[in-house]
Parts: sequence; C-alpha cells; structure tokens
Amino acid sequence: MLNRYRLDAKSAVSLRDFDPNDTAGLQSKEEAAEAVLELKERLQEAQEKLFASKTRSVLILFQGMDCSGKDGVIGKVLAGLNPQGFRAESFKQPTAEEAAHDFLWRAHKLTPARGYIAAFNRSYYEDVLITRVHGMIDKREAASRLKHIQSFEKLLADSGVVLVKIFLHISQDFQLKKIKQRLENPDKRWKFDPTDLAERKHWDAYWNAYEEAFKATATKRNPWYVVPANRRWFRDYLVLRILVSVFERLDLAYPEIDLAALGPIDEANLS
Repeated sequence: MLNRYRLDAKSAVSLRDFDPNDTAGLQSKEEAAEAVLELKERLQEAQEKLFASKTRSVLILFQGMDCSGKDGVIGKVLAGLNPQGFRAESFKQPTAEEAAHDFLWRAHKLTPARGYIAAFNRSYYEDVLITRVHGMIDKREAASRLKHIQSFEKLLADSGVVLVKIFLHISQDFQLKKIKQRLENPDKRWKFDPTDLAERKHWDAYWNAYEEAFKATATKRNPWYVVPANRRWFRDYLVLRILVSVFERLDLAYPEIDLAALGPIDEANLS
C-alpha cells in the first residue's frame, strides 16, 4: 500500500498524480480508528526500543502548503510519544544569526542524537521553496542548494539518522475552506495569517518548486512520501502507517545485559 505514496529515484514526479482526497478505499474515520490505536501502540514500543538501544535516531520532516496540517499531524500522531525522547521544531523566517550562516546550519544543529526522534514543521527545504518562488534565489542557486541537500541527507543517513520526508498534499479548494474556517471561528482566528491569502496566488509556482525538490532529493535511501491530507483522519492514519513501517524495518531491539558479569546480586537489596 505505501509504495503508491512513495517517491524515490525511480519515480515520476508529478503532484497531479496524487489525489488529495484519496483514502485508499477506507470510508470513514471510524473504519480506521482501531488500526490507528494499534499503530500508535506499535510506534510507542518502537520509540522505547530506539531510546534504549541508542543505535539510530529518526528525523521526520513535514512539508506542505499553508493549511496542510503540519501542526495538527505532529500534535495528533506523535502525541503519544515519550517527551523525554522526542521534540518538535518549527522553522520560520531565519533569525539574523541563522541568516549569517549557511542555509543548512540551523537545521543541522537540531538533528536528533542517537536514541531520539525529532519532527520538523517545515525544514531546510524552505530554502529551495519560498526563496525560489519569490525570486530570492535563481534557478542556478536552487540547483546548487538541492545538491547540498542531497549531500546533507546522505551525511545524516551515514551517521545513523533515519530520515522520513512527508509532504502533506491538499487541494486549493480545501485550503480556502480552512482559511475561511479560521476567520469565522473566534477560537481559530489566531491561526489566520494574511500572507496565506497572498501565497495562494503562487500555488502553481510552489507545486513546480516542490516537484523539482522531489526529483532532486527523492532517493531509495531517503524517499519522499506524498500523503493525501484533505481528509484529516486519513492523513493521520497514513502517516502512522509510514512511521511504523520505517521503524519496524530498523529491526530495533532492547540491549542485552550480561547478568553474569554483574556478579552475585543480593536479593535483600531487591526487596
């Protein structure tokens, strides 16, 4: 099932090939509810093994258009993880200090250590997306940055960081619906950003920039996953499926303890 949403070096890259309303045949949130609970339990167990073994780390990147649900998926899907071994980072406009360094600097210092999981709400890919769409860099510079990203992600993989790159795929109509809901609901109005309306005018340009990024950086080792996100419940279910699949392929195990090497254990001290 997951292969239909996966982009790697052999994949043709066109977002038009993916339906934002797709639910893989599932009809409702209730139909997926039992599987979601089971997947969350498996993810929690996998996190514990990851933390105990300290052999690998996992970095989850969430990219997507405004209103695609990056905050929501982190809050819902990853809420059950042990906070001692997990953190979420949000990438906004670079600070003066960040802008004074290379574009990967601020992301590199936040990658997780062995045993830990990190989720990035947006990422270093913004430096080949919004910068490209708004003419801050030209095509040549974008191509150069994409090569640096390729090398950076290879470095992470070689260093034991498992990279999971997820694009949350929504339609323009769905985005407009979410923007209107934010304006109409006083409890959601704080989420409204006037720039969201301005950015809608560049929808096609963003799609082109994303497709170029996918083509350059989707590899067998570090693929992209295009997750249909118009149906929030399916988005959460599919992200869980992807994460559990990635974790279980790592074949993590709890470290063995040589009890004999500890010598005699005084049972009185165990009571």
